[in-house]
Amino acid sequence: MTDVAPAAQLAELVRDLRNREFPWTGATTYLNAASVGPLPERTRLAVEAFNAKRTAPHLLPDRELFAVHAATRSAAARLLGASPDEIALTPNTSTGLNIAAGALPLAAGDVVLLSDREFPANVYPWLAQRRRGVVVERAPVTSQGWPDEDYLVERLADPRVRILAVSMVQFSNGFRADLARLGEACRANGVRLAVDAIQGLGAQPLDVSATGIDLLSCGGQKWLLGPWGSGFCYVRRELIRDLEPQAVGWMAYEGMDDFTNLVSYTDRLVGDARRFEVASLATQDHLGLATSIGLLLELGVEAIAAYLRGLGEPVLAWARERGVRVVSPSDDLHRSQIVCIAPPDSKEAHRRLRQAGVVCVLREGAIRLAPHCYNTLEEMEKVVEVLDGVMRET
Repeated sequence: MTDVAPAAQLAELVRDLRNREFPWTGATTYLNAASVGPLPERTRLAVEAFNAKRTAPHLLPDRELFAVHAATRSAAARLLGASPDEIALTPNTSTGLNIAAGALPLAAGDVVLLSDREFPANVYPWLAQRRRGVVVERAPVTSQGWPDEDYLVERLADPRVRILAVSMVQFSNGFRADLARLGEACRANGVRLAVDAIQGLGAQPLDVSATGIDLLSCGGQKWLLGPWGSGFCYVRRELIRDLEPQAVGWMAYEGMDDFTNLVSYTDRLVGDARRFEVASLATQDHLGLATSIGLLLELGVEAIAAYLRGLGEPVLAWARERGVRVVSPSDDLHRSQIVCIAPPDSKEAHRRLRQAGVVCVLREGAIRLAPHCYNTLEEMEKVVEVLDGVMRET
């Protein structure tokens, strides 16, 4: 496989990809990466080999564990257009968002701005800051239920607003944030931009430098095709030394990587994003994450995004023809890989899809279809066939 698969060639690679990395796909149409992404075979094998060594810990010297952590930070950094020293390894998205909420300087009366109907992981860490007197403002959504970016940009001019917290892609409708616009508005108003990236990263390209993101958190178990218990947090380099974590790990301090001299305590946190890591790390899970990210980088995230856009077309065309409400945005700027539709009887349509071997979910009254790089156009056409059958009967 080439290092980067052009979008035009990715469809040709999918059959081989399914056979090598996702051999179970012949029996199941899995359209639920927005809930849990499957592990590629290479990831399963890498984790199993590591755990075989773990049964005899003397086979895993410290240098090998540190190398896994470094490789995972490097893989995450490549995915984001960041530097490895800006990456802290975490077990999930919530941990990274709690790091952001706890470390960013906030005073009583400061406002954290977020859109209503955000996934709870990007709400509760901010609500918890109310005990410090922080005001959490949930901005109203549009009539379609999407974040109102015009309103958000307008509110950023209020000097009380100190942080804007948004999702890269909304979990319930697939709305993709215009992070470049939001980032520019944040910079113009001295506001920090914090991003929950778990529903977009791995299926949509992202450059944190170009978008002006200050902090980002992402779990590995969805679009990154990694194990549960894996994830990372990005902190922009210029911010790192000014932020102190609320929860500290002993390896977040200088000199603690020398296991022969652990009681010479120091008050100096390390100068990179590792200061936000709370040891001990789930090394086997982060090895799996690095392996899965490696696969996505081989395919090319831009190529994956273009391929997934094509996969959504049969369902969207059918919905337009049938007059079925499409909950997801259709414009190029805000459309993502997630397609959400609301036929007249969504529950029955969802039941019939499951009966036909299509794995998807209902979210906020709509059927959420979340294909990834292992899905095919034929599978999406199968979805249309099932949905059309339900429509004809009602």
